[in-house]
Amino acid sequence: MNTFTAAYVRVSTKDQRTDSQLRELKRYCQQRGWKKVEFFADKISGAKSTRPELDRLFKEIRSGRVERVVAYKLDRIGRSVTHLCLLVDELTRLGIPLICCSQGIDTSEGNPCGKFQLDVMKAFCEFERNLIRDRVNSGLAAARARGVRLGRPSRPHKRTAEVLALKAQGLGVRAISRELGMAVSSVHSVLARKKAKRQPAR
Repeated sequence: MNTFTAAYVRVSTKDQRTDSQLRELKRYCQQRGWKKVEFFADKISGAKSTRPELDRLFKEIRSGRVERVVAYKLDRIGRSVTHLCLLVDELTRLGIPLICCSQGIDTSEGNPCGKFQLDVMKAFCEFERNLIRDRVNSGLAAARARGVRLGRPSRPHKRTAEVLALKAQGLGVRAISRELGMAVSSVHSVLARKKAKRQPAR
């Protein structure tokens, strides 16, 4: 299978240009001797739950075609700490190095500092997951204190509170699915049901 280096760039609005990021990444890849490079560029706010090019990038990663991911900075990739943690977790699980050329981040196995950097990032990810778990538990406790009956609703809605808590953190459907180990369709169902309840009756 032919593999390549994936270079990802993002700007927040359509009026902004990706030229400076592309120039830096091209120069960096040339210095490292990576000849086969494919670029993925999004012009979209970091807060958006769906980014077409980032989604395409991870589809290529899961297919086994990507050797490494290169970006200018970490904040170009993740829209939040939580989202970045999920992406780093997946890259680590698949054995794909993450390199941010302007910040000296390189999680490649051959890099002496790579393991340390990866351990630090994973520690942040674990910390963030614990914070999310605490917020979910606090939300459930507050609901019980208000007299809300949580009960044992039928699947897939028994994890509604957790899904909504992660959604409030800015995660998209697929990220929530990975974090909670739920099917994407189940997450969609929970969010659709919540949206339907908010809509006024006609």
